[in-house]
Amino acid sequence: MSRTNESLMQRRIAAVPRGVGQIHPIFAEHARNCSVVDVEGREYIDFAGGIAVLNTGHLHPKVVEAVQRQLHKLSHTCFQVLAYEPYVELCEKLNARVPGDFAKKTLLVSTGSEAVENAVKIARAATGRTGVIAFTSAYHGRTLMTLALTGKKVPYAAGMGLLPGGVFRARYPSALHGIDVAEALASVERVFKNDAEPRDIAAILVEPVQGEGGFNVAPPEFMRGLRAICDRHGILLIADEVQTGAGRTGTFFAMEQMGVAADLTAFAKSIAGGFPLAGVCGRAEPMDAIAPGGLGGTYAGSPLACAAALAVLEVFEEERLLERARDIGARLSEGLRAIQGRHPSIVEVRGLGAMVAMELCEGGDPHKPATALTGQLVVRARDKGLILLSCGAYGNVLRFLMPLTVPDELLERGLAVLAECFDELA
Repeated sequence: MSRTNESLMQRRIAAVPRGVGQIHPIFAEHARNCSVVDVEGREYIDFAGGIAVLNTGHLHPKVVEAVQRQLHKLSHTCFQVLAYEPYVELCEKLNARVPGDFAKKTLLVSTGSEAVENAVKIARAATGRTGVIAFTSAYHGRTLMTLALTGKKVPYAAGMGLLPGGVFRARYPSALHGIDVAEALASVERVFKNDAEPRDIAAILVEPVQGEGGFNVAPPEFMRGLRAICDRHGILLIADEVQTGAGRTGTFFAMEQMGVAADLTAFAKSIAGGFPLAGVCGRAEPMDAIAPGGLGGTYAGSPLACAAALAVLEVFEEERLLERARDIGARLSEGLRAIQGRHPSIVEVRGLGAMVAMELCEGGDPHKPATALTGQLVVRARDKGLILLSCGAYGNVLRFLMPLTVPDELLERGLAVLAECFDELA
């Protein structure tokens, strides 16, 4: 049988549970920087970046070289059994990069869900409390605890019944949908009044820019308000920077633009250029609250992933990718607003740095999400060789996560394809 996307999809359906979703019925064969080629030889412009994992592009030469060097030394020992220097060196560098003028320590794990789970474990151990406040439209992962923290039941937790308790939901600010900073902060206070006393809350968990929730950007005033609430009640502030981290927003961590620092920062995705790596960096004292053996994992902080992450940090410096992220964000926003000027279904273009999205609503009414149109645009763009992703509580937001190494020519070509799709479907 020939290897086609269709034939491989049939094998996939027979072998893989349906719960493992797949946005595009395409099987990638090879990729480089911002381009992906499928098994049938068709090339695509990648504006998805493995869902914000490839800020340094597919197979950046420096990352590949670093992993190859490490592979000739060792691939695994389990850091808790036999340690290795790249883990320690990476933790040192992240301690210096994560916002906050205080002594820090870093734990390395493998996935974003693990990072968030461990941040909650650390907060509970450090405070002696169990409750966590999370926000509407939040996304924090697919494990049981992170599903409880995630503010979207379908599809992530559909059919799974009640999830772990002790999680309380406040409102995330969104000017478009009538939730201002004052209302969002008041909703935290309502949790204290109606659901749990402050002395029962270990942490407030927040994304500086919501990822799956629709690229809603937290106003610095909101983040300062959360910081004040946490300081007043002895609560730890956890920043989920899994999607915002590693330079996506124009600073290495988005919290650098928020005017305050979190106590704990969860990171993952682009930190290792496509290799599985995640972690928690935070104040040294709470990070040390758990006894030896209470943190870690068999593959946590893989030597190969650590080598990749150290190379990613070098690439950011050498290629000035933070500056590039801001430039991409400006170009992207300008191009999307030009399309918005012709299509009233685009009610908002928003974002921070190169973390940019557009929200689509029927007739320009923010109360009528254009979910069907958004899905049609994703399919039409794919047919024209452009890979896009949707997000948002109603699936009516198009988000853009191209590598920060994307050439200008491909960036402009992708925007042109998107404009064609809008013109054809309007």
